[in-house]
Amino acid sequence: MENADAFVSSTAPLTWHDFLERMRHPSAADFVKSIKSFIVSFTNRVPDPERDSVSVQEFLASMEGAFRSHSLFAGCTEEELESAGEGLEKYVMTKLFNRAFASLPEDVKHDEELSEKMSLLQQFIRPENLDIKPTFQNETSWLLAQKELQKINMYKAPRDKIVCILNCCKVINNLLLNASIASNENTPGADEFLPVLIFVTIKANPPQLHSNLLYIQRYRRQSRLVSETAYYFTNILSAESFIWNIDAQSLSMDAEEFKNNMESARALLSGLETHTGNQNQDTSHHSIGEPASPEKGGTKSVNEAEKYHAPPKKPSISVLEKKGAADLLKDDELNRHFQEYPFLYASAGDLTVDDVESLLNSYKQLVLRYVCLSKGMPISSSSVSDSAKTEPQTDTMRNFEDGMNASKGEDTRIQESSSFSSLVDIDNIEMKLHTDASVRHPGPDADEAST
Repeated sequence: MENADAFVSSTAPLTWHDFLERMRHPSAADFVKSIKSFIVSFTNRVPDPERDSVSVQEFLASMEGAFRSHSLFAGCTEEELESAGEGLEKYVMTKLFNRAFASLPEDVKHDEELSEKMSLLQQFIRPENLDIKPTFQNETSWLLAQKELQKINMYKAPRDKIVCILNCCKVINNLLLNASIASNENTPGADEFLPVLIFVTIKANPPQLHSNLLYIQRYRRQSRLVSETAYYFTNILSAESFIWNIDAQSLSMDAEEFKNNMESARALLSGLETHTGNQNQDTSHHSIGEPASPEKGGTKSVNEAEKYHAPPKKPSISVLEKKGAADLLKDDELNRHFQEYPFLYASAGDLTVDDVESLLNSYKQLVLRYVCLSKGMPISSSSVSDSAKTEPQTDTMRNFEDGMNASKGEDTRIQESSSFSSLVDIDNIEMKLHTDASVRHPGPDADEAST
């Protein structure tokens, strides 16, 4: 596990700030000059991804070597030198992003075709098509993983982009570990992980996925693309390749069924685009307050208008909670609904430091599930307070002479909703669950087995 801690040590916000501060020092003038000269030279060249990749890798390696022998970094620890290298890569690639990212027309075309294929697959693919066991099917965790992957286009630095991939993969990995512990199954491996990652990637359909992966391959410092980072990155590359070549056999589906599903999905998406376009066109043909004539298709009937514009009445969230609680009490296999929550009846003394990550993931699942449910119900938005999630470091930087600023993420909190208290019969459910010995915190032994 050489360099296993290199990625973690380089993520601390103070180390990025320290790099910027060092570059302001008068003795760093030669470094600043070299960096600026390289950026100008690179920008003025005709795009050639292979040559560009080699050029960047050699420049980064050369500069990091110069750091080690310069008085500005005298006495620095390996962690601090590693951080300086991360800061250099982040600054250089942020400046070169518009020139280096998706620099060839064929990459842009590949992005568009891959995105279109995932849009079609989204309409009919099911977990069973990828042989994902029911034990490992968790829509809430999958949604959380999708959101992490979809953040990849918010950033310009290769490291920040790969953080999004790692976060996505770790959500999936935690789901598999928790599910395997709850069901007393063997620790899941690549055969369980990759199908879930493929499914999550299709559902997320992050724009320009192909170009993002190429960008990381070409411009992420190769000495840092190791260990856990390399493992997860290899998996996302495999997922992209699988999706690009996906066919009926890949999904354990009859060829004719696959063809029909793809054609139906294409017709559905085409119909949605056409309907949206027609609505916009009809609106643009009439001024405000002027009724559209029937022969122009502007209006047809009151009933049809109501059909499109009057949504069906939704039950309140409290009604759904009551119904769910009542249904749970009637279920003879109540415990199976709580198998994915192994800490449900753990006491403080049962927990270990190793449980923190699993608990945090379970908390995120719970919050996300409840917020999604709340948003789908006609309840006041004030009952669920949410704000922007904590993000990886952003890429906004000024010139060295103008004073380079370290970017800052915004810490957020999702507050507990008072609507939780509306769940009726919760005491009865707890009493029923307490009688079932199979719903328990896994304990230290189980944690050790999962690591």
